Amino acid sequence: MLSRFALRGAPLALLVMALTSVSAGAVENPSPNPTVRIAKVAIPGKPLRAFDISWVDPASGHYYLADRSNGTIDVMDIATNSLTTQIGGFVGATGKNDTSGPDGVVTTFSNRELWAGDGDSTVKVVDLTSNRIVATISTGGKFRADEMAYDPKDNLILVANNADEPPFGTLISVGTRSVVKKIPFDDATNGAEQPQYDSVTGKFYMSVPATKANPGGEIDVIDPVALSITARYGLTDCGPNGLAIGPGHQLLAGCGNVHRAVIIDRTNGSVLADFSNVGGADEVWFNPGDNRYYLAESALQNLGVIDAASLNFVAEVESGVGAHSVAADLASNHIFVPVAGPDPACPDGCVVVYSTVNLDNGALLARIR
Repeated sequence: MLSRFALRGAPLALLVMALTSVSAGAVENPSPNPTVRIAKVAIPGKPLRAFDISWVDPASGHYYLADRSNGTIDVMDIATNSLTTQIGGFVGATGKNDTSGPDGVVTTFSNRELWAGDGDSTVKVVDLTSNRIVATISTGGKFRADEMAYDPKDNLILVANNADEPPFGTLISVGTRSVVKKIPFDDATNGAEQPQYDSVTGKFYMSVPATKANPGGEIDVIDPVALSITARYGLTDCGPNGLAIGPGHQLLAGCGNVHRAVIIDRTNGSVLADFSNVGGADEVWFNPGDNRYYLAESALQNLGVIDAASLNFVAEVESGVGAHSVAADLASNHIFVPVAGPDPACPDGCVVVYSTVNLDNGALLARIR
């Protein structure tokens, strides 16, 4: 995920590099370093009952949440753990997951532009300098435009329409804000989920929970130049939802099946690590700052943690009701998990902030950002 961001200034860039190298060194010598709750951030407006994907832009120090309850993108300052604004104009919670929004969210240009999928099969472009929607692009489906990924090299967005039949991906030009190519997943039997872009291979990767050929799910490789699927990596007993690009050739698939997760080599699909003690996740995230994967385990209401250096399970930490979304800040090593009300810890819903003990850089960054 680091490859997607251009840091705004040399001081912050150098700081992040320094903090990342310190954290990576710590992980090489494994220690318990437990992940603990450090804050809860309330969301104004309607109680937070429905939400979807979240996103961190470390260059600007902001966290973004697709808040369906209020029909907004909620923007939070990472340094102060405070909400700065809510950007409206989305369909909100309709009572049906397939038509609710906002859904997927990603920044294309730090602190300037954000893209978000909506429940009416559109992608909306948000100007972050004015905090308003400036463009709406239809993907041509009947249901929500869901999760998405950004390719800065080819300046393309890939967004999944997971609820259409068949599900499909849409490649959209960021420059012209127009559809370039629709890619159907004709063999899929249970939608299509999270895409990721890898700057090393120059390819998109899309999780497909189940297909006729691979009932346990597969990862489809999409070439943004050829505008087509070039490979399919079959999985066993997984049902992949979330994807996260890790170090080296690692690609984590957060399986929908409880206590299942798989890390594969994204260049050939071979299995590098297979977990039967962590999983049942929707969104997953790799944090280069502490070299760990985080899995939003909605089935068990936990936050799963995997060490990318050793490929070992680290822990499961209690999260809360409806906690299927996760994002992390590589500079502070803070992890953000929205929780729906009426969770005992957050009766009206909130964003829970976690930190990894001995790897927390938040106080230092708060003085600099």
